[in-house]
Amino acid sequence: MDNSRSNSFLRSREGVLTVAALAVLLAAPLVAQAAGQTYFISLASRVAILALAGVGLNLALGTGGMISFGHAAFFGLGGYVAGAMVFHAQEGGRFLGLLEGTQQALVSWPLALGIAGIAALFIGVISLRTSGVYFIMITLAFAQMFYYLGLSFPTYGGEDGMTLYERSTLGGLSVSGDLPFFFVCFGALLLALLLCSRLISSRFGAALMTARQNETRLATVGINPFPVRLTGFVISAMITALAGVLLVEQNGFASPSLLSWHRSGEIMIFVILGGVGRLIGPVLGAAVFILLETVIGGYTDRWQLVLGLVLLGIVLFARGGLVGLLAGRARHD
Repeated sequence: MDNSRSNSFLRSREGVLTVAALAVLLAAPLVAQAAGQTYFISLASRVAILALAGVGLNLALGTGGMISFGHAAFFGLGGYVAGAMVFHAQEGGRFLGLLEGTQQALVSWPLALGIAGIAALFIGVISLRTSGVYFIMITLAFAQMFYYLGLSFPTYGGEDGMTLYERSTLGGLSVSGDLPFFFVCFGALLLALLLCSRLISSRFGAALMTARQNETRLATVGINPFPVRLTGFVISAMITALAGVLLVEQNGFASPSLLSWHRSGEIMIFVILGGVGRLIGPVLGAAVFILLETVIGGYTDRWQLVLGLVLLGIVLFARGGLVGLLAGRARHD
């Protein structure tokens, strides 16, 4: 993004909303730390993690038009791989019988993203040859395959999951504290947003959006839509996998629920609530989701009924999501 386009974005209402939303998310745990309310630091970390997962899906869905119900596979796969490396470092043994366990995040996290990227490449090569409901069902089928694979590994607890007793270390730094871990999550979210912003404003992003709108038009200018969409799908999956890694690190626990199709649905809710194709949309969507879960869920287990009503209102009356309501509709809304 050149300087003129960057300045134009920052002057726009959406640019102001993006800066304001990130500033609030950054300030919230600092205020909570000063007030001694560490629970809210963990809550802010969870918002950042789930928003990161939404940013990943938003690249595929909002920019590439790929309606994936299989992103839970990448979310859970990233979490399981990073968690397994820590598990073997604590309990002994080797990951897949090959790799020694480690609590060094600079080793285990890239490994998790790499394996998720390879899985996305395999899934994408098959699923992207279809479109519409067929693409949705194939990605969902692959996610369910990974879910049942997670159930079938007794080494990692099967359906009971595996417990991790310590977080990974990032270089020589410990992120066991709530506030340092939040900064890691926030930094990952910020980097993902910057990456997506650069991709969308690049020639690759233009090609990916054209592939969503009209593949024939893209092919007529000499660009094969398939590798463009496949690349976007893989990048999207790896961003979502990083969110899975961070959630397992935060909870100290990994279970097959990370791979469930319900997780794919939740991630899609973040994107739809915030605004499909809007850069800051997943952050607002995740924040609203966590807010409803925490506040309404404190009074009733049926808080998802309220979530459903909010989602219904967004779909019917605010096509651009919360970002559309606050900053106006984008050109493609």
